[in-house]
Amino acid sequence: MTQPDFGSSVVPRAVATEPVARVTTGATPAEALHRVFGYDEFRGNQAEIIDHVAGGGDALVLMPTGGGKSLCYQIPSIVRQGTGVVISPLIALMQDQVDALSLVGVRAAYLNSTQSVDHRRAVEQAYLAGELDMLYLAPERLRVESTAALLDRGTIALFAIDEAHCVSQWGHDFRPDYLRLSMLHERWPTVPRIALTATATEKTHAEIVTRLQLEGAQHFVASFDRPNIQYRIAPKNQPQQQLLQLIRTEHPGDAGIVYCLSRASVEKTAEFLADNGVPALPYHAGLPTHVRAANQSRFLRDDGIVMVATIAFGMGIDKPDVRFVAHLDLPKSVEGYYQETGRAGRDGLPSTAWLAYGLQDVVQQRRMISESEGDAAHRRTLSAHLDAMLALCETVQCRRMQLLGYFGETSTACGNCDTCLSPPESIDGTVPAQKLLSTVVRLQRERNQKFGAGQLIDILLGKRTPRVEQNQHDSLSTFGIGTELSEQEWRGVVRQLLAQGLLAVSGEYGTLGITDDSAAVLSGQRPVALRREPERAAKRSTRRAAGATSDLAPAAAPVFEALRAWRGAQAKEQGVPAYVIFHDATLREIATVRPTDRATLATVTGVGEAKLDKYGDSILETLAAAG
Repeated sequence: MTQPDFGSSVVPRAVATEPVARVTTGATPAEALHRVFGYDEFRGNQAEIIDHVAGGGDALVLMPTGGGKSLCYQIPSIVRQGTGVVISPLIALMQDQVDALSLVGVRAAYLNSTQSVDHRRAVEQAYLAGELDMLYLAPERLRVESTAALLDRGTIALFAIDEAHCVSQWGHDFRPDYLRLSMLHERWPTVPRIALTATATEKTHAEIVTRLQLEGAQHFVASFDRPNIQYRIAPKNQPQQQLLQLIRTEHPGDAGIVYCLSRASVEKTAEFLADNGVPALPYHAGLPTHVRAANQSRFLRDDGIVMVATIAFGMGIDKPDVRFVAHLDLPKSVEGYYQETGRAGRDGLPSTAWLAYGLQDVVQQRRMISESEGDAAHRRTLSAHLDAMLALCETVQCRRMQLLGYFGETSTACGNCDTCLSPPESIDGTVPAQKLLSTVVRLQRERNQKFGAGQLIDILLGKRTPRVEQNQHDSLSTFGIGTELSEQEWRGVVRQLLAQGLLAVSGEYGTLGITDDSAAVLSGQRPVALRREPERAAKRSTRRAAGATSDLAPAAAPVFEALRAWRGAQAKEQGVPAYVIFHDATLREIATVRPTDRATLATVTGVGEAKLDKYGDSILETLAAAG
């Protein structure tokens, strides 16, 4: 069963210094895993990482979202002498982790700007008294000498640097304060450090090592594969309607995240979904702080909320039962795309990553790069990121293979992405490419004109529109030579030529021109392969989302719903997200096993000692009432 990777709430909690159950310093990691978290075995290379850090070694951990990174520093913090100090980039993330850890009996607290003076003083005193297993800090607090002086006065078990990719100036989540974290090694050279991230290219990986002075650390690189996520990329055709169809047919009542490029698109999409009966909320940096906080809180606490957001929303949002992540605009990089899609299915249950992708996305991104501030090297970096993203979109091979290959991992066809389930055809597109490029050349050379895709396609299809006739484009030799393809197919040709660098975008209106590579195509020296979309729709996943009860035994389904209702009441009373009480997977096992005593309930995965003490009798009463 998937282990928890505790996430983010917006409700500050008091310091937890009197846990229900206590695993003392010196316990083995396996004992802590079972007694505190309710799991019987580690996953993947968790045990190796935890043993290494618990033994005092430095580690750099690259592990996918939902892979159980948090346990890799939480358990060593529990079993080592002193307090584990966790550097976390988001206040919401540290608050939720403290909530979750407190419920399983771990003495955890945080220091950040949301606290009163008295609250901060209480946390500091608990740390100095040795009454904390874990202390969370934002990186900016280390700018303040008093924070470092406080740490000096206590016993530090380890430093954990979460979301370590934030140190990379090449990355999509760069945080300048992370550049100061080399001080951890300089000031406390004997304290073990563990840096963790869910995504890092080789370049980012190397930058993390250099900037955090982790040259002597042991590296642990887990597979980036998330086999429970089905990756699908669809041609854009009324994307809001496509999104609504996805939600209605595959994810009714499920929690999901929809990413849009602009704030205006976020608000329009959220309004569209709400008008069509989907409980959707907007989230972007332009909203008032209290609105963002309220919307985030509803998303975390209520079932079935769809959050429509810019990429301002995401890091630290560890809600485990997000069943789908949708993109209505092309992400700027594979790294960003992977990080965002990784917010689906953190509980290990079937989930969907869906992207609507079209010609205008490519035109817009190319134009933004050409007009971006910065030197030529910066624009080349942006172009390289976009080229990798376009290669993922246009591949005729397995999406997962392409995605994992970007992170340097080899794999075989997954059988669970759209290109595996409904393979597209690779065709010789040299002649269509020549016709299109020839039209661009003739407009430039004969008329000294440049146009966007729409006008080029009208010329190729022989459409006598007012614009065509006004510019006398019907006299061009390429007028009407492209009737073998439909308008939509020609748009696909333009999109793919842009992706392959055979067309260039320029100007405010996204006009198209040839590139240095175009000549080889026009002369017949370079063939052009194009992707032809299958006529049938991609097969849908045959697995239902985790929120449904269709795969439970008929007798267990109503019990599961009764347990969810009980959990919802508990979560509301305590002011925490429902999944902090128990994950769906744990409730499903309880509904199936139907324990009648605490001893049997204790054998359920995810029920540790503290939660058994806190909730055991109430769960048994709920089971008895459910019949």
